[in-house]
Amino acid sequence: MPSRILFPLLGLLVVGALVGLLFYANRGAHIEIKGEVQKVRTHSAEDQASVVILDFRFVNPADYPFVVRKIDVTLVGKDGKTTDGAVIADSDAARYLTYYPVLGQKYNDSLVIREKVLPKQSLDKMVMARFEVPEATLKARQRFRIRVEEVDGAVSELLENPVP
Repeated sequence: MPSRILFPLLGLLVVGALVGLLFYANRGAHIEIKGEVQKVRTHSAEDQASVVILDFRFVNPADYPFVVRKIDVTLVGKDGKTTDGAVIADSDAARYLTYYPVLGQKYNDSLVIREKVLPKQSLDKMVMARFEVPEATLKARQRFRIRVEEVDGAVSELLENPVP
């Protein structure tokens, strides 16, 4: 009688151990980047347009490289409404920061399309985006969200901590 219960329990234990081993062996196969926005700078470009500079730190925890396909920057307003920004090219960002020294220097290189982030690599990058809203709207926000899409379709989001 005890063997009727013992053998199925041992079978379940072996199957459970194999499933656990499978998950453990594939722990670095999930392609994503993790990180957060470190610093936010805003500037009024025109009456109804503004620019934001987001400096952020992230890491690729996977065992495979993360190759950037697309970068989007979104403003989440106080009311929860989202507004998409237009990402500004790295060369234009450098010129903009040179022209407006009040914004400070360019601390990090911009994250650009086709950039390869090596496995386990940690980087400090920046992204600059233009929003068709007044600077006051940028300052009265919940947060900014950077959405980075990988060439194989994986999507990661880097978030600014909520603004009090």
